[in-house]
Amino acid sequence: MNGNTVLEIQGLSGGYSLNRPVLHNISFQVKPGEMVGLIGLNGAGKSTTMKHILGLMNPQKGEIRVQGKKREEDSEAYHGSLAFVPESPLLYEEMTVREHLEFTARAYGVARTDYEERANRLAQIFRMQDKMDSLSTHLSKGMRQKVMIMCAFVARPSLYIIDEPFLGLDPLGIRSLLDFMVELKEGGTSILLSSHILSTIENYCDRFIVLHQGSVIAQGTLQDIAAQAGTSGAGLEEMFYTLVQGRD
Repeated sequence: MNGNTVLEIQGLSGGYSLNRPVLHNISFQVKPGEMVGLIGLNGAGKSTTMKHILGLMNPQKGEIRVQGKKREEDSEAYHGSLAFVPESPLLYEEMTVREHLEFTARAYGVARTDYEERANRLAQIFRMQDKMDSLSTHLSKGMRQKVMIMCAFVARPSLYIIDEPFLGLDPLGIRSLLDFMVELKEGGTSILLSSHILSTIENYCDRFIVLHQGSVIAQGTLQDIAAQAGTSGAGLEEMFYTLVQGRD
């Protein structure tokens, strides 16, 4: 493994059935301080790839390393090196926003002073100051999504796995999230981001991985993707359309 790589996936094949793998020989890397966009149609294998990284599914072939370690080698170190923001918010209904953040901070071993500083800043960034002591069951879907995002960001792992985070967020929430991810990235944090809103992530991600029917059909910078798509001067949406059309 490259010592300058936070996430490395090599020859990954896997899925829900041994006879019908969803993923086919996937390989890619995410380096320190890099935001990588994972894009593809519904059913392309984006969520399945993330489940394998999170350890919710075991590879049928290939391997996954986070900070140089496989999950079976050191599960605690592996999982402590990453945080996940799911597409749909999953919260404890009888816990407040503050309690969710405290619970997450304790799970990651965040010092109390760091927790308080981060929690206060996140509450300001996502405009949740007046909701910190509200039960999650009383929050709107967009606010519940913000709580999931805040819980992930109260920790400071080396790698974030973020799945369709913009669903339910208002325009200010989307902008706040993007700006904060850029700040984290500039501080050396790595981010693997899945989103269908290609026009939004086009100017934020350093590289892109295009999945189609469980295989990587293109990856690299915008310029790399344009070359692989055979387009010039097109936006990411047009490049993506060119790559996937006719492949079904």
